[in-house]
Amino acid sequence: MRAIGFNTSYEIDEENSLIEFKAEKPISSEFDIVVKVIAASMNPVDTKVRVNSAKDIILDDPKILGYDGIGVIESIGSKVTNFKQGDKVFYAGDVTKNGSNAQFQLIDSRIVALAPTSISDEEAVVLPLTSLTAWEAMFDRMNIDPSENKTILIIGGAGGVGSIATQIAKQTTNLTVIATASREETTKWCKDMGADHVVNHRDLVNSVNEAGFESIDYIFNVANTFIHWDSMAELIAPQGKICSIVDTEEPIDINKLKAKSVTFIWEFMFTRAMFNTKDIQKQSDILAEITSLVDQSKIKSTLSKTFNGFSVENFKAAHKLSESGKAVGKTAIIF
Repeated sequence: MRAIGFNTSYEIDEENSLIEFKAEKPISSEFDIVVKVIAASMNPVDTKVRVNSAKDIILDDPKILGYDGIGVIESIGSKVTNFKQGDKVFYAGDVTKNGSNAQFQLIDSRIVALAPTSISDEEAVVLPLTSLTAWEAMFDRMNIDPSENKTILIIGGAGGVGSIATQIAKQTTNLTVIATASREETTKWCKDMGADHVVNHRDLVNSVNEAGFESIDYIFNVANTFIHWDSMAELIAPQGKICSIVDTEEPIDINKLKAKSVTFIWEFMFTRAMFNTKDIQKQSDILAEITSLVDQSKIKSTLSKTFNGFSVENFKAAHKLSESGKAVGKTAIIF
């Protein structure tokens, strides 16, 4: 099969930062399925893995990126009971295994779900990773009660995760959603996603206060943990909860949270797949919920850019856009 990946870490402008190569078509067994991939989407994790995982070495087998996929099941393993050949599914994959930037992909059936039928493949493929991240952060990590009338601050509201987190919070909870943005374009995007208030992350504390809030019950940071740490510590309510998905580049003073008895927790969407946790099936269940919400027109795709064609050039362009820091919403690559 054709695949696109890398065998050493380069900046994206380097000629061999991404390469096309031939790979063996995978074979399904046990809980695994083989999917004929229709489309993939771009996530920051793609660029991070490309830049960091093969520094100063050459991999024996090129690494295939891609942590969102949609496609048709070609074969199923002996322990797969909830899908059949020909089903169209979508998923976010496993960062430790080869991804969706290939004609075929092997993936655990317990982390996939039937794809939405009311939207296009490119609109659907941008949803799994961000939706799982947002859902797990809010309901598995921060244990938000959907019925409570509290506040959530989403730092990085116009990105892929922030965009879908806003929608999920508005459609499935009673939370007041405050999202951050700093440009006219991103502010409009956050409002379009359903945010009740949009504040400026460049002056976060004052901006939140000016919006009428002295403190916040839940903070979901999808932008930068270190830069916003002091602001989060100041804004979080006593006994509040902070969840982040972004590694901190420098040490942070967690003592700032002690007096308020604040909970700080990480969300890493790949945990269940990486460690084959006992509740790995939960990711399939969450994605099924997302499909239902989409097909009921309660949440919409966060797609903002599409590249057409399975080519190194298109994947490089998607990586460049992601690394620019100016991407709004999500990017899809249709094969």
